[in-house]
Amino acid sequence: MAEQEAKDVKTGTTTVGLIYDGGVVLAADKRASMGHIAYEEESEKIYRVNDIVAMTNAGNVGDSLTVIRFIRSQAKVYELERGEKMTARAASTLLSNVLGANRYYPFIVQFLVGGFNGKPGLFDVTPYGAVLERTNYAVSGSGTEPALTTLDLGYKKGMGEKEAINLAIRAVESGKRRDVFSGGVGVTVWVVDAKGVREVSKSAVERPAKESSQ
Repeated sequence: MAEQEAKDVKTGTTTVGLIYDGGVVLAADKRASMGHIAYEEESEKIYRVNDIVAMTNAGNVGDSLTVIRFIRSQAKVYELERGEKMTARAASTLLSNVLGANRYYPFIVQFLVGGFNGKPGLFDVTPYGAVLERTNYAVSGSGTEPALTTLDLGYKKGMGEKEAINLAIRAVESGKRRDVFSGGVGVTVWVVDAKGVREVSKSAVERPAKESSQ
C-alpha cells in the first residue's frame, strides 16, 4: 500500500511548507498537467481554510477541490458550534478521517496544512489518511526530491520570515527545474502567523525567484 500511495501522489506539482520563527510559509508551483500535457500555467494550489489555517494540495485537481470545499465548510460549522476557529491540527485530523474513510476508493491527493495557534504548526496528510506532524519542513508532489534537497541544505531553526520565504521559493524553483510536471508562471507563497493568513505579494516573490533561477 505504501508503494501505491507514493505512486498516486506523484501526479504533478511541487508544494513546500516550512516553519520559521513566528509562523509557517507555504509555497507551490502553478502548473496543472493532464497526462503529459501542461494544461494550466497559473493554477492556484494554496487555499485558506480560515483565518489561522491554510493548506496546499498535490494530486488530482478535482479530488483536491472536493476535499478542500468540505474542509472549509466544516471549519465554518466548527467555529459556529464551538465559538473558536478550527486549528491546523484539527483540520488535519478531519482530513485524515475523510481520506481514511475513502481508502478503498481513494482521493488521489496529498495535503500540507499550516496554521498558527499560539505557535506555528505544520502537518503532512497522505492520500490514505496518515497525519505526519512536521517540526521543520515538508514537501509534496512529483518535485519532492529536488525541493527536499534544497530544504535539507538551506533550512535552519530560528530563521526569520523573509529568509524562510526565500528558501521556500528556492525549493519550489528547484522542483520546477528538475521535474517536468512542475512549472507554471512564478511561485505562489502564503504566510500563516499571529496576524493571520495572507498571500505574499507577487513583487516580493518575483525577485528571489528570479535570483534562484540564475
